[in-house]
Amino acid sequence: MNAQKTVAIVGASSDRRKFGNKAVRAFAQAGWRVFPINPGESEVEGWPAFAEVGRVPATDAPLDVVSLYVPPTVGIKLLPGIAARRPKELWVNPGAGDAALIAQATKLGLETRSLCSILALGLHPSEFADR
Repeated sequence: MNAQKTVAIVGASSDRRKFGNKAVRAFAQAGWRVFPINPGESEVEGWPAFAEVGRVPATDAPLDVVSLYVPPTVGIKLLPGIAARRPKELWVNPGAGDAALIAQATKLGLETRSLCSILALGLHPSEFADR
């Protein structure tokens, strides 16, 4: 049996209209273990939320993917903490990346992919109703 894949969703939200929420639901539907990251949330869609990637207990699970759903100006400040957790990949969703963020992520040794993580799962954001 394969180990369950893990994802930290930076910018996860309880607001079902936001892509950070749709991503939580999409990854959960696809069978991933989800770690919502948002300092203003205690839980998102039934998953306990963490203030930052570094707060996800390292003994709990290694991170396969960190998926960014925050503006580049926020994301670039979070990159050192993300790099410290050594995820296999950093997925930068549309609107979450710019040249400076990608360059800094690369400098920190993060394997970076610019994509829509929901589409990468073979799903579409429209499958996840706003209610």
